[in-house]
Amino acid sequence: MAAQKWLNPKCKGRLPRGSMGLPIIGETIPFFSPHSFYGIPHFISKRMTKYGSVLKTSLVGNLVVVSGDSELNQYIFKEGKSVYCSYKESALKIMGEQSLLAYHGVFHKYLKNLTLSMIGPESLKEVLLHETDAITRKYLHSCSNYASFDVKEESANMVFEYFAKKLFGCEEAKAYRRNLRESYKAFLDGIISFPLNIPGTAFHACLKVGCENAVKVINERKPSKKPCHDFLDFLLEEAKNEDTILNEAIIVDLFVLLFASYETTSEVITLAMKFLSDHPSIVVELMKEHERILKNRGNEELGITWTEYKSMTSTHMVINETLRLGNIVSGIFKQVTKDIEMKGKFKITLRCYLVDILE
Repeated sequence: MAAQKWLNPKCKGRLPRGSMGLPIIGETIPFFSPHSFYGIPHFISKRMTKYGSVLKTSLVGNLVVVSGDSELNQYIFKEGKSVYCSYKESALKIMGEQSLLAYHGVFHKYLKNLTLSMIGPESLKEVLLHETDAITRKYLHSCSNYASFDVKEESANMVFEYFAKKLFGCEEAKAYRRNLRESYKAFLDGIISFPLNIPGTAFHACLKVGCENAVKVINERKPSKKPCHDFLDFLLEEAKNEDTILNEAIIVDLFVLLFASYETTSEVITLAMKFLSDHPSIVVELMKEHERILKNRGNEELGITWTEYKSMTSTHMVINETLRLGNIVSGIFKQVTKDIEMKGKFKITLRCYLVDILE
């Protein structure tokens, strides 16, 4: 009887076909198992072949509807009043009720705009382009002394060092860099885990150390009157305004979510290197493009300019193709605010999470 209820959960209307896996555990293990960077993960493609482009499953103790249907995904991407980005129960418990994850709509847009002040188009043109060029040169020079090196690891080190400096400033970045990476690894492992606060579980480790160092840096910076001209300075000044909607919990969240980007960025860089190694003719084309830019520049030691960057037609094509082919973020968890009927066949209910598969 219990098994029957698990395999056929009650809902208004009718859920799409699919499999629920084992009780509680569901199909969590195969869903989060390693998969190729190419195309749709095997877990999803195998079930879509069997059940269709929209299917049900159970992940981390929750009923989930997975969509590979272009029509439904277009509706989901609109992010209207009916659908919003969401995270698993474990993430909400870790981040708290006043965290970034608890807010949507206008408030969420406000927080995103704060982040764009550091990584938006104007900042990219005036600051980020030159800084990333400098740190890339630094790491390429360092790696040139190795007989071989791990592209993924060195890319992750480079991206993390850069964002640590942008967020926390140079001194804090040097003092806490190793502990920060350990803390954020614990955070990333715990945010999609089962919400079991038991020693030895990823969830427990995340609660204990996931945001610990970010909080420590913030608390140490608060009484300081010395400007560091980093993103933390900007947020703390913003929090002083009487009409602000920022609180310390949200400030911590912004750091956590920004730092999480270092993992995906390093994966994209690694994947680009893989694609280029498989297509030597493209490497030749890129070398010609870059050598032409250096020749026109005159002094090769000068940093890249915005005009040069915009002129890199082949380079941009490689970047766009890498993002298109890569399976870095294969799906996004969302929730619905009302029942959604799809093609008259089934209904996605309030009890469900949505995962739209990105192709």
